[in-house]
Amino acid sequence: MSRIRAGQPDLSVEVGSLQLTNPLCSASGCFGYGLDCDPLLPPEVFGGVVTKTVTPQPRKGNPVPRLRETSSGLLNSIGLENCGLSPFILEKIPALAARGIKPIVSISAGDPQGFADMASALNREPVAALELNLSCPNVASAGANFATDPGAVVEIVAAVKGAFTAGPVWVKLTPNVTDITAIAAAAAAGGADAVCAINTLLGMDIDLTTGRSPFARTTAGLSGPAIMPVALAAVYRISRSVEIPVVGIGGIASAEDVLKFLAAGASAVQVGTIVFRDPTLPARILDELAAWLTERGCDSISELETAWR
Repeated sequence: MSRIRAGQPDLSVEVGSLQLTNPLCSASGCFGYGLDCDPLLPPEVFGGVVTKTVTPQPRKGNPVPRLRETSSGLLNSIGLENCGLSPFILEKIPALAARGIKPIVSISAGDPQGFADMASALNREPVAALELNLSCPNVASAGANFATDPGAVVEIVAAVKGAFTAGPVWVKLTPNVTDITAIAAAAAAGGADAVCAINTLLGMDIDLTTGRSPFARTTAGLSGPAIMPVALAAVYRISRSVEIPVVGIGGIASAEDVLKFLAAGASAVQVGTIVFRDPTLPARILDELAAWLTERGCDSISELETAWR
């Protein structure tokens, strides 16, 4: 569903070959499979719907507690809980298709062949793109460490590209590396159509009643406004080191934040943690973006991006 109304600026963007009605995508893991927050947050608000990460087999995820608020963000240790690929294809994709939505499907597996097998199965389904989750910090397997190894990134991306021709392949990068541009370059070398930056930062908390972390895996992933400066710097560096598009992720909470990511080099963004506080925020951000462009005499976001480039 486009939010463009008569006389309003055109908010559509392109991430390589994928056209989006607006620059806001849902961030994987924050909105279930796309319909879980409906009608409070209808998926049609977003330019692209990124599902929670799906693995070859169902996963129960990590023990509770899984969430802990911080002063300016959220620690999570979900552990890729999901229904598994077959139920996702049989139940979730048809439900999205009935709403006219072709999702960007986030996938993770334990080895390159596992990624390729998932990509092959999804190649026959109505999906817009794949997002490879190579960097979840909260699991012991299922791709947790791949995004720190350039060689593994090249191998996985190449395997997926050989199996998936229905749309572009995005690669989600971790900030928990020495040089994120090296990993972005590896994704590009493997044939990625875009990279998404960043996944959560590694963090933890301490429960003072026990003197230990509240999480079963001790550490967790930090998201929310606290990580935006880190994400912005990563997008800036990546966009100047590879030729493929960058999708910005991390702490976005306003139209101004979106614009900063676009100015830093992102083609689109993903919004996640902040919506737990205010599910109506994405719609307001789009209205504020349109107003910001109108005030500056811009007819479209692409016009603004061209001026910034």
